[in-house]
Parts: sequence; C-alpha cells; structure tokens
Amino acid sequence: MTRKLQAGRRGPVSGRVRNAVVFLHGYGADGADLMGLADPLAPHLPDTLFVAPDAPEPCAGNPFGRQWFPLPWLDGSTEAEAVAGLARASDDLNAFLDDLAEETGLSPLHIGILAFSQGTMLALHALPKRAKPLAGIVGFSGRMMHPETLAAEVVAKPPVLLVHGDEDNVVPFAEMRRAGDALVQAGFETYGHVMRGTGHAIAPDGLSAALGFLHDRLKQGDMGA
Repeated sequence: MTRKLQAGRRGPVSGRVRNAVVFLHGYGADGADLMGLADPLAPHLPDTLFVAPDAPEPCAGNPFGRQWFPLPWLDGSTEAEAVAGLARASDDLNAFLDDLAEETGLSPLHIGILAFSQGTMLALHALPKRAKPLAGIVGFSGRMMHPETLAAEVVAKPPVLLVHGDEDNVVPFAEMRRAGDALVQAGFETYGHVMRGTGHAIAPDGLSAALGFLHDRLKQGDMGA
C-alpha cells in the first residue's frame, strides 16, 4: 500500500492550471525547503501549478526533517533497507503523480519535476519506469542509485537536465557524469549544467538553466496537446 504524501501548493499566477512542476526535496528537508523556488520561476511559467510534497518518513539523520528512503552512508541503515525504501518511495511518488494528474486533468507531458539531492536520486530511479514520460526532469546535486540496471528497466524516457556544483562535498561532482553516462547509454535526451564554484546547493545560474529547460519542455507539451 502506498503512503499518501502531504504537499504544499502554489497556484499559477494566471489562475489557469495548464502545467505543473513538482519539487522533490533532499534528505533531512521537507517540501517547504524548495517551495521558495516558485517565486523566481512563476513569472516565467504563469500557467503552472507548483507542488512540493513532503517525503513519507521522518529523517533518521535529522529529526526535524523528512527522508524519501534510508541512506546507509548517512544513517547507518543497511543496503537492503535502502533498496526496499527506494522501491517503496518510488511507488509513493508514482501514486502521488497519478493523483495529481487525475485531479488537475493534466497529461504527463504537462508535468515537470525539479528535484534536489535525494529527490534527484528518487526521480532518476522511479520516473523512467512510468508508463508514459513526464515533460522533463531537472535533477540538482544528486546521483543515480543503480545506473547498471537503468537500460534494462526503462519504460519511459523523459528528457533530463542534470545540474551539479563542481565543489559539492556532499554528493561528489563525479556523480553527475556517472548518471549522465547511464542516461545517454539508455537513450535518454540528456543535458548537463555545471554550477562553477558551487557546493551542495542551487546557484542562480543553475536555476536559470532549470527554468529554460522546464519552459521549453512544458511549452512542447502545450504544442502536443
């Protein structure tokens, strides 16, 4: 049984919901941590509903935050617990996206993802296994958890933009290339943006790259509607 995710929302500035962007936060945070990104994005995506779900579990490494699944290198969980948690969180996210699509009447091509850190790990694992591709995935400062299985397990191939700081001391910068290589080899339309001099964070240039990517992908969804 999937767990129902609680989510914050910010409606479109135009008052018309033609697209949605779902924020997936990092380990030890919650949905509100990324909702502030709607402020700079909304004027350029005026018909977009912004939604920021909270991860389903209290964070083992931060009692005030949430986690999508355990991370053995941070919280001492086992590899088996991490694998099972990732699978369960994937089911939770997919159910959440299905409910969002049903509620709003939006097709998958009108829903984009902006994820950070552990949220990126979840997005890159779960969303290629959906029946139909979403508009696109922006993954900040994350990694692909099981790149060796991607090509064999992929069903849908949404375009992906990977964004990473070259001074990230939490998730190594090398993980960007590792994920990108796996995506390209599996046939994904894949883009990358390096935030120079940036650690484990979202820099203005990275957010600008994300905006351009989402704007183009959601616009293409409109053209295909």
